[in-house]
Amino acid sequence: MKEYDYIVIGSGIAGLYTSLLASQCGRVLIITKGSIEETNTRYAQGGIAAAIGANDSPELHFQDTIAAGAGLCDEEAVRILVTEAPDRIIELVNLGVPFDTLEGEIALTREAAHSMPRILHAGGDSTGEHIEITLHERVREYKIQVREFSLVTQILVDGRAVKGARVLDTRSTETEDIGCRFLILATGGAGRLFKFNTNSEVATGDGISLAYRAGAEIADMEFFQFHPTALRLPGVTPFLITEAVRGEGGILRNVNGKAFMRDYTPAGELAPRDVVSRSVLYEMEKTGADKVFLDVTHLPARTVTTRFPNIYRVCLEQRIDITKELIPVAPAAHYTIGGVKIDHWGGTNIAGLFACGETACAGVHGANRLASNSLLDALVFGRRIIDRTVGTERVPETPDEEYVYRNLSPGRSDRVLERLPEPSIAAIQELMWDRVGIIRDGKRLNEAADVLASWEKLLPSPKDRPGHELCNLILAGRLMTEAALLREESRGAHFRNDFPQTSPKWQKHIIFTR
Repeated sequence: MKEYDYIVIGSGIAGLYTSLLASQCGRVLIITKGSIEETNTRYAQGGIAAAIGANDSPELHFQDTIAAGAGLCDEEAVRILVTEAPDRIIELVNLGVPFDTLEGEIALTREAAHSMPRILHAGGDSTGEHIEITLHERVREYKIQVREFSLVTQILVDGRAVKGARVLDTRSTETEDIGCRFLILATGGAGRLFKFNTNSEVATGDGISLAYRAGAEIADMEFFQFHPTALRLPGVTPFLITEAVRGEGGILRNVNGKAFMRDYTPAGELAPRDVVSRSVLYEMEKTGADKVFLDVTHLPARTVTTRFPNIYRVCLEQRIDITKELIPVAPAAHYTIGGVKIDHWGGTNIAGLFACGETACAGVHGANRLASNSLLDALVFGRRIIDRTVGTERVPETPDEEYVYRNLSPGRSDRVLERLPEPSIAAIQELMWDRVGIIRDGKRLNEAADVLASWEKLLPSPKDRPGHELCNLILAGRLMTEAALLREESRGAHFRNDFPQTSPKWQKHIIFTR
């Protein structure tokens, strides 16, 4: 069996950045199920948050993050995030990431729920793509071994310690076991669970599902962030219209042209994403429309085209000149807040198993992620993983919050499903969007849980990439749905019509473990 010091699964910002650091400490193998370029990082438009401005501070960044998290942030993890942020930005600059500048200094913009302009961007609205390209170039330069078109199908565990990974070559369908001292999950989230989503096709919950099957703890899966503004046109794949557009002064209008956000919240367009998403949904229902509009026609045309060149280009391809016309938008699934539960050093309850990026849950986002903290989250905890593996002292952690531990239910065989559709990604996406979406209730959640449990029992053992992705999505969907059923309140990104209030009894985290 081939042996490495580090196996890193995933080739987004979390995987590439962590691999670059790990390559200074041992032999590294990156495993990615597609090409190295197929990642969600590439689609991250808005930017990365860090308190580097003259009037900003980590304390202000801390306060904004805690406020957005709706009472469920791990305060120590947030302190780590905001304090280490400037150093991680320096590292990206030194690696060659071309952040946009203004008069010789890094340009900063403001996004919803941030009290200060602290969002760094590159190429206007192409931040993720520029970071991805830069890190990819460094990986090639450092000659780090990359195994493309290879899917990890099982984390190999001996007792309670990692010993390697079982890998499927998606082209030849041959499998191989590869050994390692440390295995780092950086596989991204599970955005492909939903019919309307802004994610790459690779976001099928692979890391979360792998970790759960291996015995790792999975936390906060009921909290999934829906982005309020994705391009909504018939037959066109949803395309993210970054939050920064509203930060620059974009106005949401209904199909009658009325600016409506102040009817729902004093913060208007700069309210947290969950509030804006629900407000947009309510306005769509009120007007009987399948969309609203984002208006930037009052902004200088030069500002729009230089600040958001990618959005301008994509909309122009659809014959919409956003400097003169309104942008049709609607909410779409965007970011998995929960995931593999990690400590302050990226570690899990399995020795040698680490996670970072969207597949991990460090507790920094709480119940609702603050805009542009996600890329930062990947960097900060990716760095701390490597520090931990080379001997940095680990401080014992005693969480303040109460935890509720659960296993997945065995399924509700006493209920008769009138019609059980054939399991497929399209069927999962329809089910999750309709029953586990932006606004939830117990009846629809129970229906979704029944279907998902039945599908899991019906599926044969997967043999190829589509089969494994289908199994992973079903498991990730079950974790999300059953967590949402358990949490009988509304908090942050989790909203239930039948329990519309936030309850102090639920200021706790739901953990699933086998």
